[in-house]
Amino acid sequence: MTAVVASFKDAMTIMNVRDDLLSTGIPGEKIKVDKEHFKVRVMVPEATKAEIIEILKRHEPAEMH
Repeated sequence: MTAVVASFKDAMTIMNVRDDLLSTGIPGEKIKVDKEHFKVRVMVPEATKAEIIEILKRHEPAEMH
């Protein structure tokens, strides 16, 4: 498992990101939302990391690592 963390511009965006990840089948316990800092952290297997990064990029993150 690896963590992908992305920062966004506002709380509405991070909630949309969370909903998008959930709708693709990512379990809720693998997604951590930091509403204070507008960050989303996703724990994913290496095999699906590229797919998760693509989903996050759709929401135009300010930063991703």
